[in-house]
Formats: sequence, structure tokens, C-alpha cells
Amino acid sequence: MDFVLIRLHEREPSYLGTIAGGQNAQDGRLVSDSRRAAEWRVEVRMAMEAVEEEEEEERRMAAMGSYRGTVLATRDAAEEILLLWAFRQPSARPPNAFARQSSLSLKIEACGYNLTVHQSPSSLGTPGVTGAVMWDSGVVLAKFLEHAVDSSSLDLQGKKAVELGSGCGLVGCIAALLGAEVTLTDLPDRLKLLRKNVEDNLSHGQIRGSAIVSELTWGDDLFLELIDPLPDFVFGSDVVYNEPAVDDLLITLRQLSTDHTTIFISGELRNDVVLEYFLEAALKDFTVGQVEQSQWHPDYQNERIVIFVLVKKKFVA
Repeated sequence: MDFVLIRLHEREPSYLGTIAGGQNAQDGRLVSDSRRAAEWRVEVRMAMEAVEEEEEEERRMAAMGSYRGTVLATRDAAEEILLLWAFRQPSARPPNAFARQSSLSLKIEACGYNLTVHQSPSSLGTPGVTGAVMWDSGVVLAKFLEHAVDSSSLDLQGKKAVELGSGCGLVGCIAALLGAEVTLTDLPDRLKLLRKNVEDNLSHGQIRGSAIVSELTWGDDLFLELIDPLPDFVFGSDVVYNEPAVDDLLITLRQLSTDHTTIFISGELRNDVVLEYFLEAALKDFTVGQVEQSQWHPDYQNERIVIFVLVKKKFVA
């Protein structure tokens, strides 16, 4: 929060005094009057919104990689985390706006089709198994891809794509419906449900792209078909969840990409420490940007979710 307070103080010094000491900077008296306290909260919120607008304007980029929409450049991992938690306030937002882990399926319309994504809620009782159900970040990323193609910010037709940690496979299925040649990947014991969802939702024979399922363990050597040629796009939702997994994830992202590969990573704002660890490590080898919510599907926006775009820096092996 220090970064935000500094920017508030640059705009209006009295706000910082009020926040830090709970005092009215004009006369030094404690803010005890309820009306004045309410006015103060409105003033601070307006000031914070103004700071947010200034920050976004400074960071705004016209495009990244093959994505032609606007993104906010991530310049520093710690600063990004402060801004996300200060302005999004994820802990104050209810989870599961679009997904229900207790349901046996998720029904969703996409690309003119009614999709049914099968889930296995009982698998959540197995330690480390979270991919057998849908999470909001996967729904948001999938619908973002659809909206980006519809708005001509993205072209997936005929492009090679790899989805990491596919889980139930919604993101990869929608990418295939949008024309991509997708390989959906996950650990060997997660593939049965993944294959069922791909077969049930893409078996009508009218999809614009294609989809195959393959096992992949992050950090391991990759099968030749994944890297020859290297993909145009890589997708991942809820793939940043602990530090050891982040290290392996980044190894795989480096293996899968060149500076012509566009990577989309979505996630829920749950753990600021792990996300900062990911961003700090990713910034060494990748240019990183955040997709503005104004670029998402209008019916699938949520303050608890973030979408990052990564493009490998030139001359990084």
C-alpha cells in the first residue's frame, strides 16, 4: 500500500495525513463526526481512482505479441501486486461468480454452441487435485479469447496453441472452436476427464480448428510434437499456485516459446506472495502485461481475476 499512499500524497497531501493518522489535516482534530468520516471515505476513494487512472495511462501499451488489444505494462513485480490488491480488493469480492465446484457440470454458451463441461467434485478431496472442476479464471480466460477474436484483437485461425494445466479443458475447447490447432495438456492422471470433455464438446465435426489431448509434466523435456514447430499461443488458467510449481511452469514456458509466441495466463487473486514470486521470475525472461478488464468479455468480468500476457524477450534461450 506504500506505493499507493505516495501517489495519493503527490496529488493531495491532506489525504496521506488523514490515512496515516486518522486526523483531519486541516485542523488536526480526530475525524469523529460520522458525516465527515463518510465524506472523507468518498474523497479518498475518488483520489485512489484518480491515481489508478494515472497509473494505467502511464503503463498502457497498444499491443503485445499477437494480441492487438491494449495492455498495462508490468514494470515491477512488487508494484504490480500493490496495485492489484489496493485497487481490486480481491478479498472483499465473493468467489465463484461463474463456476460452481460442487456441480457435476458447467453449462456455458460459446461460439454459437452450448457446451457442457463435466466436473468431478469428489476429486477435490484428493490432495493436490484441483483441475477436476472449473474455476472462475478458466471461464474468464475462455470467454476473453472468444471476445478478443470477435473484436478482431486476436486471430486464432490455423494457429498452433498449447494449453497448460488444462483441467476440464474449457479454454482449449473454445480456442479450437475459434480456429486454433490446440494441444490440451495435463498430468497423466488428469487426462480421462479432459478427454471426455474434448470429445463431448468438439465431436460435432463443425469446429474451425482441432484439439488433441497430451500428457505434460511441467519442467520435464517436451514431446517433439509440442515444440516442432513451437506454438503461436500458450494458454494457462489457475496455473500459479505455489512457488515450486512456478519454477517448473516457467521452465516449460521458456521451452515452449520464442519472441513470436503469445502467452495468456489467467488466475484468481488469492496469494499475493506466490503471484509476486511468479511475476518477479517471469520478468527476467518475458515482457509482461496485464489485459485491461475493458478488453474482456463484458459478461465475464471480475475483480478477483487477472489476465496477463507474456512475450519472451529476444535473445533469451
